[in-house]
Amino acid sequence: MSEFGLRPKMLVKDVMSSPVVTVDESETTNNIATTMDKGGLGAVIVINKEGKPSGIITERDLVVRVIAKNKKPDELRAEEIMTTPLLTIDPEATISDTARRMTRLNIRRLGVFYKGNLIGIVSNKDLLGVMPELMEIMQEHTRIENASITEELEETSQSGYCDHCEIYSENIKARNGQNICEECRIELEQEK
Repeated sequence: MSEFGLRPKMLVKDVMSSPVVTVDESETTNNIATTMDKGGLGAVIVINKEGKPSGIITERDLVVRVIAKNKKPDELRAEEIMTTPLLTIDPEATISDTARRMTRLNIRRLGVFYKGNLIGIVSNKDLLGVMPELMEIMQEHTRIENASITEELEETSQSGYCDHCEIYSENIKARNGQNICEECRIELEQEK
């Protein structure tokens, strides 16, 4: 595949969302919910006073930590409801490694960090979005591999009975789904 300019594996940097929407840790949860609603976001990253990511707030965090506890969203701050620490992944990680990590940690989103800086966020939805493409690539790869195996088998000699003349030969090769001896192969080539 690489001879066609394609990487054999899809990476996090290929599917992550960037830039990341962030909120200050002192932001009220009602403002965070409004930001998420306006942006159609499932999560925002919380930034501390030093400007570094310190956690994440997801839709689930708003439901479980604010609504289900009947708390007033204009009185709660991001730092009170965020999930911390922010779990991260490298942009060069493969999609399959990322999916395994999310499953193992039972989370739906990871911050993407490069050289200590937040450069994106990847969600399970991002991974699922590329699955049809990955399936097509895998099917094409399998088809190409099977074609080359078939070609190799056709070039390999074996002994057995010729499907064309039904005579035993030490030099039988597969051709178009039949086992053909050398004499019949020559004869068939001349007929073409």
